[in-house]
Amino acid sequence: MPIDTLIWDLGGVLVDWSPLYVYDDDYFSDAAERDYFFQHICTADWNERQDAGYSLQQATEEKIKEFPDLRWRQPILDFYGRWQEMLRGPIPEAVTLFDQLRSQNQYRFYALTNWSAETFPIALHRFDFLHWFDGRLVSGEEGTRKPFPAFYQLLFDRYRIDPSRALFIDDNLRNVKAGEAMGLSGIHFTSAAALQLELAKRRLL
Repeated sequence: MPIDTLIWDLGGVLVDWSPLYVYDDDYFSDAAERDYFFQHICTADWNERQDAGYSLQQATEEKIKEFPDLRWRQPILDFYGRWQEMLRGPIPEAVTLFDQLRSQNQYRFYALTNWSAETFPIALHRFDFLHWFDGRLVSGEEGTRKPFPAFYQLLFDRYRIDPSRALFIDDNLRNVKAGEAMGLSGIHFTSAAALQLELAKRRLL
């Protein structure tokens, strides 16, 4: 079936976001301490719980109680306290591709993002291209997230998307595979250049 809909992830695809912009080489006393922090304290799984709607303040307070050693207090507070510094900006080459696809007037565009409802308005205010979509599903607003099937199905139902006619772009291979299990064609985003080549190969660009 010909593709008529493109579904985009945001962070890591169109938006450059990374905790390492805050927790740089000078933040912790050494690399081992930073590794411990991300592997055992403010983990990716922990952050994804907030992406699904859990309160940032409550999550932070609970984490401080869980790790009462004072050396972890400020790093825990900074995860959401300095969140805006993690939001570096757009990924220009990917946004340019998005704009080129829009200019063809052949496709509908939707965003499917794991993002806290408390922080997403900051990005929405900062980046004009987030308003280019025909619709968006933000996990924190919906109370579910990728890779859970219900999140993909909600997108299909709300915007009347036929997954067999849609292409899904995400930098997390886990999420791409979950989308494929729901009937989507998928592209694992690794770079804008690689995405451009893949879109051209599929004759979408």
